[in-house]
Amino acid sequence: MKLDILAIGVHPDDVELGCSGTLLNERRIGKTTGVVDLTQGELGTRGTIETRYAEAAAAAQILGLSVRENLCMRDGFFTNDEDHQKKLIRIIRKYRPEIVIGNILGDRHPDHGRAGQMTADACFLAGLTKIHTQADDGSEQERWRPKLVLHYLQDWYHEPDLLIDISDVFEQRMESIRAYRTQFHTPDTASGADGPQTYISTPDFLDSVVARARMFGNHIGVRYAEGFITRKKIGIRQLDALVLVET
Repeated sequence: MKLDILAIGVHPDDVELGCSGTLLNERRIGKTTGVVDLTQGELGTRGTIETRYAEAAAAAQILGLSVRENLCMRDGFFTNDEDHQKKLIRIIRKYRPEIVIGNILGDRHPDHGRAGQMTADACFLAGLTKIHTQADDGSEQERWRPKLVLHYLQDWYHEPDLLIDISDVFEQRMESIRAYRTQFHTPDTASGADGPQTYISTPDFLDSVVARARMFGNHIGVRYAEGFITRKKIGIRQLDALVLVET
């Protein structure tokens, strides 16, 4: 299956928090979208591997994904080396996405930056003929390099290079985030059944997710937006492609 957009997150829920609105936008206009989670989030304080898989599946249904895979790298301890890069290269060549959206390049959680850099590296290396990888059936994969690699913003603030209006899909985006019931605040959180309170399980955390989307939306004259950074300059063919903001 060829995807138009592949989003990559080191932990299940990273993609939902970072770029699910953009995935929903693209799905609405008929684009094929998919997610690859690098780890099972097994070091998370709350929930279990099993609950994270169930939550990821529920979120995938809300987002209308064509595919979701988990590469089962070690949460907290994977490295950006040849073996791990080749696992990701194989995925990129398998789905041949036009656009890849990955973790930020530096953040509070060290996994985020390491995964973001590995995603950028793998997207480049996947285009080199002399790097050999095999498909599921054992055949040689052809090289493939996405046209654009974006990095969604996470905990630390980074000035975005690109802002995307997600106003029309914002409530559905939040629904995909709330699918991770063991991780984020719900009416049952205070019971402690899923583990002790954490930084992301407080009501304040979800409030900050909404506040950031509103702030980014305000920057471009819409209600809600998601922000991205890119190392590649983005060019347009016509000025009509720009969002004109009334000031």
